[in-house]
Amino acid sequence: MRIYILSLGCAKNRVDSECLAGELVRAGHIIADEPSSADIGIVNTCGFIRPAVEESISAILELEELKQKGILKKIGVVGCLLNRYGNDLKKEIPSIDFWAKSEDWATVLENLDSIPNCGRCRYPLPSSLKFTRYLKISEGCDNRCTYCAIPSIRGGLRSLSINTVVKEAEQLVCEGVREICVVGQDLTVYGTDVCGKSRLIELLDALENSLPKNIWIRLLYLHPSRVGKDLLERVASGTQIIPYLDIPVQHGDSEILSLMNRGITDETLIDIFRTARAINPDFALRTTCMVGFPGEKKKHFDKMLRFIENAKFDRMGAFTFFREEGTEAYAMEAQVPEAVKNRRLASLMALQEEISSERQQLFVGRELDVLIEKINREEGFAEGRSYREAPEVDGIVEVRNIRQSLQEGDIIKVRMTDAMPHDMIGEEAAK
Repeated sequence: MRIYILSLGCAKNRVDSECLAGELVRAGHIIADEPSSADIGIVNTCGFIRPAVEESISAILELEELKQKGILKKIGVVGCLLNRYGNDLKKEIPSIDFWAKSEDWATVLENLDSIPNCGRCRYPLPSSLKFTRYLKISEGCDNRCTYCAIPSIRGGLRSLSINTVVKEAEQLVCEGVREICVVGQDLTVYGTDVCGKSRLIELLDALENSLPKNIWIRLLYLHPSRVGKDLLERVASGTQIIPYLDIPVQHGDSEILSLMNRGITDETLIDIFRTARAINPDFALRTTCMVGFPGEKKKHFDKMLRFIENAKFDRMGAFTFFREEGTEAYAMEAQVPEAVKNRRLASLMALQEEISSERQQLFVGRELDVLIEKINREEGFAEGRSYREAPEVDGIVEVRNIRQSLQEGDIIKVRMTDAMPHDMIGEEAAK
């Protein structure tokens, strides 16, 4: 049968969707590019926060409409939404043909009259990036941030073995991948569920020893409370590991960090980023911040602004606090009005845009390696990313005056000629 898989949510969910696709292909099915050309439609849902839940429900209803028109024969819903809402969700949408929780691919196969397979197998979706893929090294989370429902949705930490991770990375390289983004709910605790201490650096050693020297390894999602100088130095000294770290701080005030149960103070946070820049001034640092957490007063928000000014992140994502049922923060007093949250978010992002512009200007006139992802030969330019831009969340590098022999997937030297707050413009450097 032809099966369409819509993957929603984070990059970790994308890996799950590719694993499901791998199981389906191994069982003899075909992955369709569009729902209109499929027999079966499957939504791998996200249930992290309210907007993600709404997006998942909307996607399910769209597939349901295709089924009513006779285009799809069956609809399946899998993933986090079912993990979180279970039987209540099934009662709300009784027309769904089959359901499966995250990673329960055996149930999907059984509902399609297919025999479940043994072993982990991935297959790229039509929406998967061609030269960059995500490598999930663990599932679940043992952190108990008071705003987060992930532990109740995905369970506790479960790390894959180093051997399993390395083999999967090698397979991705065989498929033509040039960049591997290592993901997990929190990379810093990798292996602690197995041997009581982090094995992240050991894993990085194994990946660098196994993969070709021209492969980029990018680390995403590091909890700041366990980012020490040893990890920063290991990343900075890597041959394939690029100097880019995604460290979500969530806030810049110790009182709010304590209410969030983040296990760190603002003083320790700023030390991490000062240390990173002391080791390598060109470290690309990305973070995530939340505004409007219960109890956040103007003094707390102002302190966060000062923190952001001092840390000088290259990139930042930010969002307002959402009250999520089942979390401690849901019932906290002193909830912040939505209008206040939105004003604070706008102020925070305006400040970060200034800082991003400042950081971007530091690289004008310099040469950086750029992974070419798209080529427009008619207009004479290409688009790609340097080590400073993570896929799908950061900006791009536009390369002008490209040579005819340039191919997608090439990594070339580009001299940066201009910079905007998020994107850069450059020309291929002379060899």
